[in-house]
Order: sequence, then C-alpha cells, then structure tokens
Amino acid sequence: MNKQRADATLAKPADPLVWLQTLQSDGVNLALPELLWYQRHTQLLDLRPTIAIQSKLAGTYLARSKGRGMEFDEVRHYQPGDDVRAIDWRVTARTGKVHTKLFREEKERPVFILTDLSASMQFGSALLLKSVQAAHLAAVISWHSKARGDKLAGLVFGQYSHRLLKPASRTRGVLHYLQALIDIQQQAKDAARDPQPLSLSTALAELRRLLRPGSLLYILSDFSQLDPESLRHLQLIAQHNEIHCCQLFDPLEQQLPNAAQGIALVHAAEQSVQVSLGDRQLQQRYQLQQQQLNQQLQLQLQQLGCKFVAFSSAEPLVSQLSRRYYGR
Repeated sequence: MNKQRADATLAKPADPLVWLQTLQSDGVNLALPELLWYQRHTQLLDLRPTIAIQSKLAGTYLARSKGRGMEFDEVRHYQPGDDVRAIDWRVTARTGKVHTKLFREEKERPVFILTDLSASMQFGSALLLKSVQAAHLAAVISWHSKARGDKLAGLVFGQYSHRLLKPASRTRGVLHYLQALIDIQQQAKDAARDPQPLSLSTALAELRRLLRPGSLLYILSDFSQLDPESLRHLQLIAQHNEIHCCQLFDPLEQQLPNAAQGIALVHAAEQSVQVSLGDRQLQQRYQLQQQQLNQQLQLQLQQLGCKFVAFSSAEPLVSQLSRRYYGR
C-alpha cells in the first residue's frame, strides 16, 4: 500500500477504536506520539489569509498593497512618482507608451493558537475528551503553520495553570506548543493540586498583549465561558487580525440518547434535580435548548467577524477535516 492510499485509509477508519490504537491514544491522556502523527495530515487545512496582511516584517504572504517586493503582480501605465527602475521596457517598446511593473510585497503572518483545556473541556461521552480533541486540532494547525513557514505562538490554559508561548519558527516552535498541551492536560488529572483557573476572558487579555496586527488566531474551546468581557476582547482582536473560532462539543451536549432510561441527578448552581431520562418531551426540550444556545453562540462570534466551525469529540478529527475541506 502506498503512502497516499495509507493516508486515505487512516482518514476514514472503519473502527474509531482501531484509529485510537494507531495514534497510541486512550482518548483521555495526551502523549507526544499522537500529536506527532498529525504531521502527515497538514493538507487538511488551508491557512492562507483571507484579510489584508498588516505585518511590517518580511515573510511568505503577499500583501494587497502594491509596490516594490518579491512577487510580480501586474503592469500598468507609468505615473509620475513611479520608480524608473521598475519600467517594463519590453511592454513600453511594444505599445509605444511607458509602462511600469508592480509587485506585491511579502509579509509575515504569525499563527497563534489559544487552546482551552479547562474543567468543562475534560468531558467526553464517546471516543475522546473534548480537551484531547482540541489538542489534536492544535497539532494539525501547528504542523501546517510549520510547513508554510509561519511562526507559531499561543496560549494553553487549564484549571491549574497556563502557558504563554512567544512566536517561534520551525519544528522547535511546534514542539514547545505540543509539550505545553501535554503538560497542561496532565495537570488536569492531578487531584492534589489547588485549582487556579484562568477564564477565557483572562486568557484572551493575556494573548492580546502578544498578538501582532495581521496575525491569524485560532481559538479552540467549547466557549462555555464566553461572556461580555470575552466578546469585548474578541472585538478588539478582530479589528486587526483574522480569527477562527473552533467549538469542541460532545454529542451528549447536543441531545440525549433516544435509548436513555432511568433517573439522573442533575446539579445546577446550588440545586439538585432528579430527571427522568426516558421522558421524550424532556429530550426534545433539551435538544431544542441546545440548538438555540449553539445558534446564539455562532451568531455572536460571526457578528464580530470571526469564522466559526464546530468539531465533535466523538469522531476522528481527520474524518471531520476531510469532509469539511474535501467533501469526502
């Protein structure tokens, strides 16, 4: 079997549990081999910018502003003030009118990833915890940014600590970020530590101090902590940067299983309520309520100019990315 056929087979595993074994993962803990595996699937993402690059540093992306640079753009009639060194003498000789060459300047665009591994992300009813799926997605983004020559930076936060990583290039930047994911996820299983939770709004405030105009920001979270302060930070960030909000969800958060039976004790604030899981009306109300909450979340983020996409923790990430970006 050649590499292309092997990748296609792994992208559509017949049994998700076999896929987990391929990654050497248990779906709860994180280890380096499962994150290194995603080097093979960087083609499942496209990080080309969709907004104008505003960075002042040289790089590999073409800015929309025209001038002298590395990449030829077009030829137009000479205008007073144009650099005479850019005159296209061939076109000038052929047309009898002076023409000048225009170029698009190459700009750098760092990639930032904000990964939420907080308490609400430590949940999964099938295959993976949401936090583990978020780490897998962060790995794909990290390896893809490395393949394109982008510098990688970001912030990983959980219920006990957080780690802020400054922009770094090549493999070193990726490995530093992957190790931060592993460390913060491991701390989530340490019951002996005192919780020191970092909220989503605080994490965004931390990251704002590191962001450069023209950056690409990926936010990987269930957005359960999204509040007015978080929205304010996102609005300010979106003015000069491209933001992709990736919601991680578990199927149990979307709807109750049809086959569910028995009584469940549900805790809300300071109250505890017994719920009959076999109640069909309750299942319908629950599903409708969750749909409305998800629609509201998506609308809020899109109104700020953020791109929104959702990923399930109950399906291999490569399958979801293949379906989303390649329709297969």
